[in-house]
Amino acid sequence: MSESSATLTVDLIISLDGYASAEGWPGWWGLESPEYLAWLEEEGKKEFTTLMGANTYRVMSGMSVQAAGQDSGFSEQEDAALTGLAAMRKVIFSSTLQEPLAWPNSELVSGDAVETVRRMKESGTRKLMTLGSLSLSRSLLAAGLVDRYRLVIFPVITGRTGRERIYDGYPDVSLDMVGSRRFEGGLQMLEYVPTLIDGPRAGRV
Repeated sequence: MSESSATLTVDLIISLDGYASAEGWPGWWGLESPEYLAWLEEEGKKEFTTLMGANTYRVMSGMSVQAAGQDSGFSEQEDAALTGLAAMRKVIFSSTLQEPLAWPNSELVSGDAVETVRRMKESGTRKLMTLGSLSLSRSLLAAGLVDRYRLVIFPVITGRTGRERIYDGYPDVSLDMVGSRRFEGGLQMLEYVPTLIDGPRAGRV
């Protein structure tokens, strides 16, 4: 990768058993801590372009609008983190959504997401980061386009109610840890450099 190329981070929140959400549970499984929300707010102020699919766009744009209204039902910190998403530069990959998109700073791309992101990486210098969008993230990882794989693991197992299994359909991937952080309440952030592999690496330490 040249020095001028953009980097791509897949950024996901998961339960300990690998689910993105769970039926009947609130967002963040109701376990978001003030420290974690403050970190999210600071992350949102950084210069990067957010990539997402149509389903994530619908959910997150709705939550952002709700957070900006009166009596949103969110905490003050949740309001700040969600409303801050409106100012972020966003690229939405969808064949079903139509322009103009109501959420500010959102660009709609109906073409092939993998090839579009490949071109964005080759021609740009602005960092790229996914938001949710499990299918999109899986496709980008399988194409070898992901430079960082970052997880925030919430201390809950949702074996009965879990929805949206994150790792189904993934290729085999070797992960080299390059960063970690523990938030109050037991949340853990783990950041890796991913490498696609054909299978087990015998004797690898």
